[in-house]
Order: sequence, then C-alpha cells, then structure tokens
Amino acid sequence: MNETRHNWTKEEILEIYNKPLMELLYDAATIHRNHHDPNTVQVSTLLSIKTGGCPEDCGYCPQAARYHTDVEGNDLMSVQQVKAQALRAKSSGSSRVCMGAAWRNVKDGEEFDQVLEMVRTINKLDMEVCCTLGMITENQAQRLAEAGLYAYNHNLDSSEEYYKEVISTRGYEDRLETIDNVRKTNVTVCSGGIIGMGEKTEDRAGMLVALSTLNPQPESVPINALVAVEGTPLEDQKPVSIWDMVRMVATTRIVMPETQVRLSAGRTEMTREGQAMCFFAGANSIFAGDKLLTTPNPDVNEDMEMFKLLGLNPQKPFIKKMQPETVEAQNSQYQALGEKPKWTRPEHTIERNEEAKQKAKALK
Repeated sequence: MNETRHNWTKEEILEIYNKPLMELLYDAATIHRNHHDPNTVQVSTLLSIKTGGCPEDCGYCPQAARYHTDVEGNDLMSVQQVKAQALRAKSSGSSRVCMGAAWRNVKDGEEFDQVLEMVRTINKLDMEVCCTLGMITENQAQRLAEAGLYAYNHNLDSSEEYYKEVISTRGYEDRLETIDNVRKTNVTVCSGGIIGMGEKTEDRAGMLVALSTLNPQPESVPINALVAVEGTPLEDQKPVSIWDMVRMVATTRIVMPETQVRLSAGRTEMTREGQAMCFFAGANSIFAGDKLLTTPNPDVNEDMEMFKLLGLNPQKPFIKKMQPETVEAQNSQYQALGEKPKWTRPEHTIERNEEAKQKAKALK
C-alpha cells in the first residue's frame, strides 16, 4: 500500500507530472487500485441554488456581477424546489447533491437558515450533501455539520502565486482558513482547482503541493478544465488538452492516494476515450446533469451509457464515511452569532479583469 504523504515538494510533483505518459498512467492506476475499487465512480449532481450577482472578480466565472455574460441570475431556491431536484438526481443514479450559491461568504440570517433546511432535507433522503457557499466561519461550519452536511467545497483554484493573476477580491489565505474552519467539524473537505487558465505547469504542481500538504488531505479533489465563457476575462483561453487533464488526474492520484479525484468541468470537450483514460488514471467521481452551476455538462443518460460501456458502477452513498445525523433547528447547539468576519480584499489590479469589467459597463 502507498502511504499518504504530507510533505510533497513542487520538484517531486513536477517530476511525476512530466514522466513518460505510459509510466505515469501505470503508476497512477496501480495506486488507484490499492486504495479504491477501479470500477466504481461516484456520481454527484451540482445544483445552483442561487445564481449570478456575485461581487467577486474571479476571471473564469460567468456569475460575477461585474462581467457581461448570458447567465440569468436567480434568487435562492426554495427547500421544496431543492428537494424535487434531489429526488430527480437520486432516481438517475446520483449519490451526492452539491449545492452552490454565488456568495462571497456566508452571512447569518434567513437565507443561511434556508440552506440549513435544504441540507437537513437532502440528508434525510439518504444522499450525501455538499455545499459551496463561499467563505465560512467555524460557527457556520458547525451549524452546517449539525444539519447533516457531508462535505464542504472550497476550491484553491490554482497555486498561491497564480491565484493573484485570476482573482483580486479575496486572498488565498481566506481559502485555507475556510478549509481549516470546516476541519474543526466532522464535515469532509472538497477542494481542487481549474487548469487551462493560462497557468504554467509549475502552478499546477503548486496547487497540488498546497492540497497534498494539508493534514488530513481533502477527501475530495475536483479537477476542472476551464470552460472559457464569453464576457469573462478568460474568454480567449484555448481549451486544455486531454493529455494535460490525464496528467493532472494521474499526478493528483499519486500524491493523494485516498482522495476521490473528481473529473469536473470541461467534460463536454472530452471524448469517451479521453474520459476512460482519466478513470484509468485515478478519477473516480463525476458530476452528472446537463449543467455544472452555469456551464454545460454531458447528459446523464449519456453518462450512464458510458458507464455501461466501460463496466463502471455508480458508487453508493456513505461508502467512505458514515452518514451524518441531522439535528433539527429547534434542537441545535449552535445559533447564529451575526458574525461580521474581516475576510481579506487584496484589490490589486488585474488588467484583463479590469478590461472585461469596462467592456461590460459599455454594454449596459
């Protein structure tokens, strides 16, 4: 068995990433088989419970209010709407529902109470519940844990160095602090990033250093290929090659052997053969459904056909960790504190972000 290490260096990770491809695939597949069932892939459904209008300036994101994209904003969904979507996802083979809200950070109040109710509702359907709601405090993480949250997603996006080239409205340390707050609860951590944003291979390795040196390592690491959206600062980026995706998945598998590696955004650009190589290299989770928050995704029936073709089975819920108990709101130990944490705002200038913002203003 390969021991999990927490002291990987960038040089070591680059050496793995740049191995001859057949050797890299063999090493990754071997480690994958030591730690996971190679014929089981988790199917998750990503649901945008509140879309658009985000105050952040993430260069890849069509939900940023400052850019002009075709994303239609919507207010927070109702608990009943979310329950109906979760039941639909369950019937099509999903074992996890991931709820995303376009917020900078969670604010105590009615909307967060509503999200807690969504978590309770989905956990009672015997599905894993994941949320991605922006930065959260320790108390908010504890409230989510009590409601029955299984995982919290907070991506590092890239290396600390390249992060500054993509986002100016929040700091890398805020990402790590949020992960740390989640770690103080029994909720698992989901954290990964995006490749194809113009970063160097060194930045990809840098992101894997940041993730793999966390102790414990994230239980789940999404690897996204940038989907360049018109109107965003990264609209002109060329799609990342399948070889880069395979190398990234394989390297992630080697440095984080226990982790579920998620083949996330960008699958519409991949052939079935390309996806099969990613599964062979250690990816064992996908997002199903026609949309990933706002970007296109393969149809769930297509995915089920692919599973059949490759002899893959959807993973059942709560295989890696027991189902959390749900504490009803009236019995909750943790109450809203009305906190106003000072999350950082570096506010340095990123030229392409500024250009996209000015372009959006001109179109209004």
